[in-house]
Amino acid sequence: MQVSLLASGSKGNATFVEMDGVKLLIDAGIGIRRIKNELAEIGETVDDLDAILITHEHSDHVKGLVPLLRACDAPVYSRRGTLKALPRINEMPLDRLHAIGDSITLGKVRIESFNLLHDAAEPCGYSVIGDRKCTVATDLGFVTSVVQSSIEGADALVIEANHDIDMLRNGSYPWPLKSRILGSRGHLANSDTAWTLSRMKKKPSIVFLAHLSEENNRPELADGTVRGILKEQGITLSETKIALGSQNEIVTMGNTY
Repeated sequence: MQVSLLASGSKGNATFVEMDGVKLLIDAGIGIRRIKNELAEIGETVDDLDAILITHEHSDHVKGLVPLLRACDAPVYSRRGTLKALPRINEMPLDRLHAIGDSITLGKVRIESFNLLHDAAEPCGYSVIGDRKCTVATDLGFVTSVVQSSIEGADALVIEANHDIDMLRNGSYPWPLKSRILGSRGHLANSDTAWTLSRMKKKPSIVFLAHLSEENNRPELADGTVRGILKEQGITLSETKIALGSQNEIVTMGNTY
């Protein structure tokens, strides 16, 4: 298993996952040149991709999708509502867009999708399951029982830690935007992420804190909040690594490039 956050944040998101020889790109929210360059940094190319998974249609998750489809032959999978809502869908080869239900199988890997609460058409997260399990759950305002169940058992977990509540409330954003982010269909606060991890029966080997706000969060604050709340609950992370997602650097299995 290899997990690499090529980019993570409000300006663009893309995550590479390799499991049992199946190579996936989850979201394509950065430009094609950067996708190619960052895949090259980890020894991959766009031609190596077996599939592209899209979590939802917001631009920071799909703005590189059209040129990516021109550059490779990989099929795209997402929820039916997301596919219908894709911007520039008239520029995409429709025969390569496939609606995903509860799960699909690619090679030796099963990919399960699960519902997320976010202000998009039909947002979802993904669990990639082979000899191990990697789950990606970002862009959600509330962790439902479905989400909590879906992330359980993940060896690698990519989970949103978008903002610090006090920084957001006291920051420069207009109130309607603050209200959207704080809402149940907005984004997870650092503290929400910590409580979600605390409820997991089996802790992952590595947790990627993803989609950190550049305006309303700091890497050290996200890390400190998560570790602090877990410590207060008597939970130690001696066997779990925490990696911090970055907008500008590749973060792969605890290493930054």
